[in-house]
Amino acid sequence: MRIQQISAHYPNWQAVGGWRPRLWQIVVRVESDTGVVGYGYGGGGEASLPIVNGHFRELLMGRGLESVDDIAAIWDDLYFASIPYGRRGVGVMALSGVDLALWDLLGKATGRPVYDLLGGLARPQVRAYASGGDPEWFAQMGFTACKFSHKWTGDPAEYERDYDRAVASAEAARQHLGDEALVMADCYLSWDAAVAEEMGRRLAPYNLYWFEDILTPDLLAEQAAVRPRIKPVLLAGGEHEFTQYGFGEIARANALDIWQPDVTWCGGVTATLRIIELAKQNGARVVLHRGGEVWGLHIIAAGLCDNLGELVLGHRDASQENLWLGAPQAVDGHLAVSDAPGFGVQIDERRMG
Repeated sequence: MRIQQISAHYPNWQAVGGWRPRLWQIVVRVESDTGVVGYGYGGGGEASLPIVNGHFRELLMGRGLESVDDIAAIWDDLYFASIPYGRRGVGVMALSGVDLALWDLLGKATGRPVYDLLGGLARPQVRAYASGGDPEWFAQMGFTACKFSHKWTGDPAEYERDYDRAVASAEAARQHLGDEALVMADCYLSWDAAVAEEMGRRLAPYNLYWFEDILTPDLLAEQAAVRPRIKPVLLAGGEHEFTQYGFGEIARANALDIWQPDVTWCGGVTATLRIIELAKQNGARVVLHRGGEVWGLHIIAAGLCDNLGELVLGHRDASQENLWLGAPQAVDGHLAVSDAPGFGVQIDERRMG
């Protein structure tokens, strides 16, 4: 089959806040000459639309697609063509949406779920973890792993309160989920080495699994230096890194214990597979960022990385924007991937404006 049409669309997001109303996720639609349509999910928001609808469309029209190798070749060609403005950021986020749409298209055209294209189903049940600030709710839903957010204020007058907030969050997670649960902290680039070490001491009674994104992704040497000083807590990060080339820098710096590529940002399934292979070569583990969403869930279900899929749930009263119909829902803290062709979801056309 050949690619007949491609387009990128920005959904009518309503609940997202901050910088995200214009820079949140995009939908990529690819149609073949056989009438089969594939959908992908990318990043970069409105800024990525002209990349897909302009440059990438020109390169993809009429391109043949019969195998996984064809998708990899397309990825390489689009990456190379976008080097002058891409390599990271919005360019690769746009490429992610295209790549995922191609995997969905190939799966639908062959009648196979994406996990089957990846080698087959290795995990009928994927362990999920809930991200947000409502551990009581998470426990009620059966989760045995959760992650709380802790952003350091940077105000010297608030230092003790900042530490106390982290202790209170860890204590609440343990109280509701129990001693055997996995508990993690997402620092969102706001800590420094001294804070991380002190947090390691103060949070030691709560046995945290990892500290995530303690520093900005450019400070790899600093992260490498703090890793041994916070043991046994592991250092995680990588949601803001792109492609196997970016993760190669993480590997050379030996900066992280756990790599966390986001499939919808880092370059799609194709880039994620290459990142996973690189991690294996360097003794790192891979826990996908937002891996409980279908785009990463098929990779986890195929047994290619750690069996832990993130669901960003926030709080029980938070509004949820469900753009994809048919996405697996957590039951007793686990997710079962659909055996429908492609990624197994359909777009909610009402959200497309």
